[in-house]
Amino acid sequence: MGTPAPVWQSGTPEQWAGSYSRSPIKRPRLVLADDHSLLLDALRHMLEREFTVLRTVTDGAALVEAAEELRPDVVLCDISMPRLSGLQAVQRIRRRLSQVHCIVLTMHDDPELAAQAFRSGASAYILKTTPASELLQAIRTVLAGEQYPNQVRRPAATPAAVRRVADVCEAESLSSREQEVLRLVAGGSTMKQAAAALGITPRTVAFHKYRIMRQLSLHSSAELVQFAVKRRLI
Repeated sequence: MGTPAPVWQSGTPEQWAGSYSRSPIKRPRLVLADDHSLLLDALRHMLEREFTVLRTVTDGAALVEAAEELRPDVVLCDISMPRLSGLQAVQRIRRRLSQVHCIVLTMHDDPELAAQAFRSGASAYILKTTPASELLQAIRTVLAGEQYPNQVRRPAATPAAVRRVADVCEAESLSSREQEVLRLVAGGSTMKQAAAALGITPRTVAFHKYRIMRQLSLHSSAELVQFAVKRRLI
């Protein structure tokens, strides 16, 4: 006689959404990752009403370690984090633990980043500006084995925009030091953290970042992250 399916795997999300909240033993287990401790505390407080939060971590490498140790049902993570980006962490977790569902919670309203997140193995891409009820629904949906539609706008790609991205990728001529700075900054490191890793000053890191953005015709940190993702630097 087989083992009964967990309660969150039976029926639709609407049918079982609150059924496990009365039994802590059966509540789905989560690991949360974000490099902002205040946000982590707020998320934990909100989610513990319905789920069991096993651990909170502040970098991508710690997220992978926690997932391997604790085997949660869901990991919830940001994209920009120290040591490993959220996308790298999701990819490693899904490669090693295919049963773990991954949700990306980010400030980046960017369709390319969303597409890359799904390609990395994420089941949902949620903006930090969305209501708490939507995040809860996303968690319930991925627990049911489905992907959650993201809120990122998907504007039609104009020929000029396509050409600009193609030109940037083809004409990339960053120095090795600039590529190191790009990889660290786009991966979530602060100026101080990048400076310590490279043995230079935070001011020098900021100067390199400025030169990189000017050289590649990028106008925001979100575009910098997008470029790094396209070039598989993070």
